[in-house]
Amino acid sequence: MDYGICALSHVPVRREASDKSELISELFFGECYTVLTQQGNWLQVQNAADQYEGWIDTKQHSPVKSSYFTDWQNHQHPRALDVVQTVSHADIRIPILIGSTLPFFDGMNLRLGDKKYLFHGRATNATQAVKENFLKKIACTYLKAPYVWGGRSVFGLDCSGFVQQVYGICSYQLPRDAWQQVSHGQEVYFATQTKPGDLAFFDNAEGRIVHVGLMLEHNQIIHAHGEVRIDTLDHQGIYNAERKRYTHQLRIIKRIFPEL
Repeated sequence: MDYGICALSHVPVRREASDKSELISELFFGECYTVLTQQGNWLQVQNAADQYEGWIDTKQHSPVKSSYFTDWQNHQHPRALDVVQTVSHADIRIPILIGSTLPFFDGMNLRLGDKKYLFHGRATNATQAVKENFLKKIACTYLKAPYVWGGRSVFGLDCSGFVQQVYGICSYQLPRDAWQQVSHGQEVYFATQTKPGDLAFFDNAEGRIVHVGLMLEHNQIIHAHGEVRIDTLDHQGIYNAERKRYTHQLRIIKRIFPEL
């Protein structure tokens, strides 16, 4: 079995082994993965954090030893908090984005495979309990980020990628897609009983979960719809005051952090 780590700011993960194929997710700097198979210049990989599978270009593959991969899996790693920062090694500087994993970070250095990189930016404490104000602050950092199907970056992301990144920075690993994320947490039965940090899920006419957003105070919801924006939630769904209409039909609300 071969393993790798994302050594670029982010790497596109595609549905099929082609540059023309649909973007379904992204690997972020510092995330490890397992190589499942190879097809020409493409590798089918599984993200070690959320088990999501897809194809990456071999030119963007950085191999790591199985011992490193095992150690990576057995540790909680801090996340980068600056919107954009760099890590450096000798004359190499790599730009990284908010939400990037900092493997084995000791406050100054991180270890990417066999190399150590210097990081001067702000980072989370991976063992510290999440606080409501911190979660809200992180979520609002993404305001106005453009919607991009399959994206997880502050420069382009989808609804579930946004929620996954916010919760990841708060040391809770959610699955990649909204229909998977809905299996987490405890149900909140009324929209009027939501707390900041709750996740609201929305379905389509066929009853399939197709959208997710994160609750703030006063029945406001922050979600990626065209851009990361704040709207209002009630028992019916998300109401967009600018368009003067409902944009999403509420299915269920889940509480991930009961202690908040």
